[in-house]
Amino acid sequence: MPIKAAVMTGPGEVIELWELDDPVLEPGGILLETVASEVCGTDVHIHHGRLAGVPFPIIPGHISVGRVLETAGVEADSMGTPLSPGDVITFYDVHETCHACYFCTVAGQPNRCPERRVYGITYSAHDGPLGGWAERIYLKPGVQTLKLPETLTPDDLIGGGCGLFTGFAAVERSGMAMGDTVLVQGTGPVGLSAIAFSALRGAGTVVAIGDPQARLELATLLGADVTISLSDVPPEGREEKIRELTGGRGVDVALECAGNPTAIPEGFRLLRDAGTYVIAGHYTDVGEATINPHIDINRKHADVRGRWGLDFNHFYRALRLAAKHRERLPFSRVIGGRYSLEEAGKALADVEALAVTKAIIEPSRA
Repeated sequence: MPIKAAVMTGPGEVIELWELDDPVLEPGGILLETVASEVCGTDVHIHHGRLAGVPFPIIPGHISVGRVLETAGVEADSMGTPLSPGDVITFYDVHETCHACYFCTVAGQPNRCPERRVYGITYSAHDGPLGGWAERIYLKPGVQTLKLPETLTPDDLIGGGCGLFTGFAAVERSGMAMGDTVLVQGTGPVGLSAIAFSALRGAGTVVAIGDPQARLELATLLGADVTISLSDVPPEGREEKIRELTGGRGVDVALECAGNPTAIPEGFRLLRDAGTYVIAGHYTDVGEATINPHIDINRKHADVRGRWGLDFNHFYRALRLAAKHRERLPFSRVIGGRYSLEEAGKALADVEALAVTKAIIEPSRA
């Protein structure tokens, strides 16, 4: 039976509805019925042509939840939990790292492997249903899977989406200590996750800068102690507030999760001397920022770290924490809109316009 999929044919092009053939499962492959797939801010940037190497046309949707329809010799997920048809699982979107290059074997950074492929981003629609905006998803042999814990619903995971795991990875990258004052720039899905995991890790005060008001309310729900509106409070007012909170020093840790170049100079200004700044929001190229290396980095003795995407270990550990602390991490509340495949273009536009915080595609939706 043909598979219906929403396809991004190129930058700025209207999302099209295609029909694809059911894949022939290779040994070790899994066929999923898609329960839900996210619409990520990265999808918006890809649609604007801000990521090099995307093999258009593609089926977007890099974080998804699916129900097992069929397996070809796969009896368990990547952690050894038995799998059967009907089980609900998710999967790590990065695939085909070589396990042999310098980055895989020496640097310990497989996300920089030159063979790296990503579901929903670097597979062509001509390669098959290898993205979540489709009725079914084919997991190629070797894709790392996790069965959803019994305490989690699909909404609990997909409400956080890619941001759930990226925010977790950014918090870990910071090395923040218990009691630190932490600034999170941006209250989209990545920022909301960073807020939640900063609070869970033991931050003394979590400050969130963002917009619109609905996102600031979610930030408070997920653990922000102080929220500052980007549109209502001018830069000097934001700095004054941060100085008041920190005895004039600035924050111990700043996490850039906004994906906007203008956030970078402000992040440095709000960081205390010898503080740590993690830049995690710029997965795609959205432009340049001007900083002063002497004032912002050297004299400040700043520790500056990048965080591009995540590894499977972040995927696994973030999911465990989301399951254990479900009441404290209500990521399902982040979902702002549910869309059918036919409405994928509208979902993309709504995410870009900040009309919803997290949009999800539900292929079974009429």
